[in-house]
Amino acid sequence: MAIVDMLMPEFDMEMANTRKVLERVPGDKLDWRPHPKSFTMGEMAGHLVNMAGWMIYTLTTDSLDVMPDGEPMRMPEFTTARDMLEAFDNNVVQARATLAATSDEQFALPWTLLGNGKPYFTMPRAAVLRGMVLNHLIHHRGQLTVYLRLNEVALPAIYGPTADEEMM
Repeated sequence: MAIVDMLMPEFDMEMANTRKVLERVPGDKLDWRPHPKSFTMGEMAGHLVNMAGWMIYTLTTDSLDVMPDGEPMRMPEFTTARDMLEAFDNNVVQARATLAATSDEQFALPWTLLGNGKPYFTMPRAAVLRGMVLNHLIHHRGQLTVYLRLNEVALPAIYGPTADEEMM
């Protein structure tokens, strides 16, 4: 079985689940944060939106420097929940197409995450997709569900029913 055939169902499920959570982000709470050191709700949701596009970097480049010239890389910021969903959907379409076009040989190629030119890690692209992209996205999606719960927003069913919603 090709690697893409193993990754695609997981990608589709996690992107659909992430969209369900992003749909619940209230536009009037984008500036809310649970703690001064935490992302705002808008920043956390925007991070998820942008992560959906990281798959493209991973599969089409040899590396990514998140601190070029010593300054953190700037990701697109969003001012409305509607803009976030639109950008997420676009990122998912592009990422899915890139994933579908990737061969087993390309998945095995090394990819490096850099900070100011220094490697943080180098792993095969398939491992980067699971670790830095999908698992990372799932982690922050979980954080966003806590943000939503603290703001009395009903949580969608993802892997099973929530106190707010049964599985459909």
